[in-house]
Amino acid sequence: MIRTVLRLEIRGRVQGVGYRWAMVEQARRLDLCGWVRNRRDGSVEAMVAGLPDAVDQIVAWARQGPRSAAVSGVDVFADEGTYDAFEQRPSV
Repeated sequence: MIRTVLRLEIRGRVQGVGYRWAMVEQARRLDLCGWVRNRRDGSVEAMVAGLPDAVDQIVAWARQGPRSAAVSGVDVFADEGTYDAFEQRPSV
Protein backbone atom coordinates (compact mmCIF):
# COMPACT_ATOMS: atom_id res chain seq x y z
CA MET A 1 0.00 0.00 0.00
CA ILE A 2 1.44 3.35 -1.07
CA ARG A 3 1.33 6.05 1.60
CA THR A 4 1.98 9.74 1.13
CA VAL A 5 3.43 11.96 3.86
CA LEU A 6 3.22 15.75 3.54
CA ARG A 7 3.98 18.68 5.83
CA LEU A 8 1.64 21.66 5.45
CA GLU A 9 2.25 25.27 6.48
CA ILE A 10 -1.07 27.13 6.55
CA ARG A 11 -1.19 30.94 6.71
CA GLY A 12 -3.96 33.50 7.15
CA ARG A 13 -6.55 33.86 9.89
CA VAL A 14 -6.10 30.29 11.07
CA GLN A 15 -5.64 30.61 14.84
CA GLY A 16 -8.50 31.17 17.25
CA VAL A 17 -11.05 29.96 14.68
CA GLY A 18 -11.18 26.22 15.46
CA TYR A 19 -8.84 25.33 12.60
CA ARG A 20 -6.89 22.62 14.47
CA TRP A 21 -10.00 21.00 15.90
CA ALA A 22 -11.68 20.98 12.49
CA MET A 23 -8.58 19.53 10.83
CA VAL A 24 -8.42 16.70 13.38
CA GLU A 25 -12.06 15.86 12.62
CA GLN A 26 -11.51 15.99 8.86
CA ALA A 27 -8.30 13.91 9.03
CA ARG A 28 -9.97 11.24 11.13
CA ARG A 29 -12.88 11.05 8.66
CA LEU A 30 -10.33 10.49 5.90
CA ASP A 31 -8.45 7.86 7.95
CA LEU A 32 -5.26 9.91 7.99
CA CYS A 33 -2.50 9.91 10.60
CA GLY A 34 -0.24 12.74 11.71
CA TRP A 35 -0.69 15.93 13.70
CA VAL A 36 -1.60 19.62 13.63
CA ARG A 37 -0.33 22.51 15.79
CA ASN A 38 -0.27 26.30 16.04
CA ARG A 39 2.99 28.16 15.53
CA ARG A 40 4.04 31.34 17.29
CA ASP A 41 4.15 33.20 13.96
CA GLY A 42 0.34 32.84 13.65
CA SER A 43 0.42 29.97 11.17
CA VAL A 44 -0.73 26.38 11.57
CA GLU A 45 1.55 23.45 10.74
CA ALA A 46 0.36 19.93 10.00
CA MET A 47 1.87 16.57 9.10
CA VAL A 48 -0.51 14.31 7.19
CA ALA A 49 0.07 10.68 6.24
CA GLY A 50 -2.15 8.22 4.45
CA LEU A 51 -3.41 7.02 1.12
CA PRO A 52 -2.64 9.51 -1.69
CA ASP A 53 -6.29 10.32 -2.47
CA ALA A 54 -7.09 11.04 1.19
CA VAL A 55 -3.96 13.21 1.53
CA ASP A 56 -5.01 15.16 -1.58
CA GLN A 57 -8.45 15.68 0.00
CA ILE A 58 -7.03 17.07 3.27
CA VAL A 59 -4.72 19.42 1.33
CA ALA A 60 -7.74 20.73 -0.60
CA TRP A 61 -9.63 21.10 2.70
CA ALA A 62 -6.64 22.94 4.29
CA ARG A 63 -6.81 25.58 1.55
CA GLN A 64 -10.32 26.49 2.81
CA GLY A 65 -10.31 25.42 6.45
CA PRO A 66 -13.34 25.75 8.69
CA ARG A 67 -15.98 28.37 7.96
CA SER A 68 -14.51 31.00 10.31
CA ALA A 69 -10.96 30.75 8.90
CA ALA A 70 -9.51 32.93 6.14
CA VAL A 71 -6.67 30.93 4.59
CA SER A 72 -4.25 33.03 2.54
CA GLY A 73 -1.86 30.26 1.56
CA VAL A 74 -0.77 26.66 2.08
CA ASP A 75 2.78 25.50 1.41
CA VAL A 76 3.14 21.75 0.88
CA PHE A 77 6.35 19.77 1.40
CA ALA A 78 7.08 16.08 0.91
CA ASP A 79 8.16 14.53 4.22
CA GLU A 80 8.60 11.23 6.03
CA GLY A 81 7.34 9.65 9.20
CA THR A 82 5.11 7.03 10.72
CA TYR A 83 2.12 7.98 12.84
CA ASP A 84 -0.52 5.90 14.62
CA ALA A 85 -3.36 8.43 14.72
CA PHE A 86 -4.14 12.07 13.99
CA GLU A 87 -3.66 14.38 16.96
CA GLN A 88 -3.60 18.00 17.98
CA ARG A 89 -0.18 18.94 19.37
CA PRO A 90 0.90 21.83 21.62
CA SER A 91 1.86 25.12 20.01
CA VAL A 92 5.49 25.78 19.10
